Amino acid sequence: MRRKRSDIIQSPVLTDTIRTNKKTTADNPHLQPLPLFSFIILTLYITTSHLDLETMMDKKSFTAEQKKMCRALLEDKNNVLWLDVLHGISGGANSDIVKVAQEQLGNVGGQPYWSWYGFSSRVEWCCCFVSWCANECGYIEDGIIPKYSVVDDGADWFKAKGQWLDKDEEPQAGMIIFFDWAYDGLDGGGDHTGIVEKVEGGRVYTIEGNSSDACQENSYPIGYYEIKGYGAPAY
Repeated sequence: MRRKRSDIIQSPVLTDTIRTNKKTTADNPHLQPLPLFSFIILTLYITTSHLDLETMMDKKSFTAEQKKMCRALLEDKNNVLWLDVLHGISGGANSDIVKVAQEQLGNVGGQPYWSWYGFSSRVEWCCCFVSWCANECGYIEDGIIPKYSVVDDGADWFKAKGQWLDKDEEPQAGMIIFFDWAYDGLDGGGDHTGIVEKVEGGRVYTIEGNSSDACQENSYPIGYYEIKGYGAPAY
């Protein structure tokens, strides 16, 4: 079934609501006495709206300088910045493509991915696999992930949008991984692509199509020399 993100998440608005609670820690009866101290818990609420950016800024009475800063922060070149700010979130759109990819584990031969793409016979199908998974989530139509059959075309698309992470950076689930294989000379060109499933214990776990002509899970150390980098979709 084709999955499509809800339009309601496209225009988040931060509310002004901040709730504070105070908790006090008592003396520890079993160890040496501890001094009393207080701390504050801040709870941040986020609501959603279909209002466009300019209307939201007017409703919040932004100054001209604040509007300028907000527009700058929302430029495409800062998309990776927001991914860093939201690092660690789960259950969002970035998990959808991972779930689709997991359902394909065990596929051999790459059908239906390459035929869906438009090829009449089998091709090297790692890109077709990523594109097919993205299409199942509605991400190609929404301009979040490109439809690509050449590895470098996919990498260049993310780079042009400022949505690129170098190989030494820590990716997140749902990002697109690109490889430059050593046997091909580490020439800087792209040789293979897949989907980041998770990052755990200093390793990047992936789901890749056309890995020994199958859809299977693999893992690599963060910064592995054959990793070219990561596309960071703006989910």
